[in-house]
Amino acid sequence: MSDYSSENGGPAPVIEIRDLTKTYLMGQTEVHALRGVSLTICEGEYVAIVGASGSGKSTLMNMIGLLDRSTSGSYRIRGEEVSRLSRNRMADLRNREIGFVFQSFNLLARTSARRQVQLPLFYAGVSERQSARRAVEALQRVGLGDRVDHRPDELSGGQQQRVAIARALVNNPSLLLADEPTGALDSRTGEELLALFDDLHRQGMTLVVVTHDDHVAHRAERIVTLRDGVILSDEPVRERASSTPIANRANALAAGDGQPV
Repeated sequence: MSDYSSENGGPAPVIEIRDLTKTYLMGQTEVHALRGVSLTICEGEYVAIVGASGSGKSTLMNMIGLLDRSTSGSYRIRGEEVSRLSRNRMADLRNREIGFVFQSFNLLARTSARRQVQLPLFYAGVSERQSARRAVEALQRVGLGDRVDHRPDELSGGQQQRVAIARALVNNPSLLLADEPTGALDSRTGEELLALFDDLHRQGMTLVVVTHDDHVAHRAERIVTLRDGVILSDEPVRERASSTPIANRANALAAGDGQPV
């Protein structure tokens, strides 16, 4: 059982998972993707979930992100039991509590950064005026305050990922869930993105990053390792990886393609 943070009287749990299982039918064969996983993630933690292909990490991410239902077990997000919710209620909870960052940026080709970030607010029924203001604030938070009217084809890969992060943050979620967030980025741009995650963590954001990259995992405070659908280990990171030293933005630009990430 994984109660790494909650037993010390620290912050309240955002995620509480107990004995979670997930079984898929592949023809006549049962595939046990998760086999009794228990996990607690508290407010303000930065957790990496790692494991080889087939370990169950993608399935666990789908469970945490309310994208799929478990076969059995309990999952509470901020104390609310997910298994009892209707599909519509799950969608509402997902939109309110979880921000997603994926390897592919999932941006609309002909849409400005501001409008991209406004989308979750439209679904939440927020007015145009308020959603526009909040979208600009979210873009400023990720360092794109001067790019609010730019379309994806006018942005670098790193800037597109920052737009996706701003979109994930605009609803002020309890949890930022990132799936291989640096997978589509070159190493320098990936470091810039991880530095942004560090900043968000320092601001109190709860982050869960699913990754196969050991360097990305060691930017977190804690690593949960899955194997064959069970948690093999759940340990604090003793030596966290740090950002690649960059003296200033001018040096970063000189090393790259002339576009800030």
